[in-house]
Amino acid sequence: MNELELIKLWNQKRSQIISAQMGPTVMLGVIVIALSFGALTDAPAAISYLVIGVIASTGLLATISQYAAIREAEALVKDLGNVASLSATGTVIKDSASYLSMTKLVIVALDVVVFVLVVMAVMGL
Repeated sequence: MNELELIKLWNQKRSQIISAQMGPTVMLGVIVIALSFGALTDAPAAISYLVIGVIASTGLLATISQYAAIREAEALVKDLGNVASLSATGTVIKDSASYLSMTKLVIVALDVVVFVLVVMAVMGL
């Protein structure tokens, strides 16, 4: 692949990471609104467990999608390293490997923290 093809692929991977966040973000927004209006305060335990399950599955699937896109982007960065002469854009992308590794860690850490906070909020803790 040439540099332009790799940069286009890079942009696709970035878009995949961003779009994978939309489902959980919408879901969290709905849960926060429901909690702020007390909609889950007197809900049966089964409803609370369902909400937690939906949040967990939505978040887990998004995390897997983001993680896969990041792994593919890491391979793309390596491929850019094999291109003889890179533009400034190609060079910046090639030098993004450490940010990709950091992003993988941050995504997982934030997902765990947010999930724990959601469980606490839904369960009224």
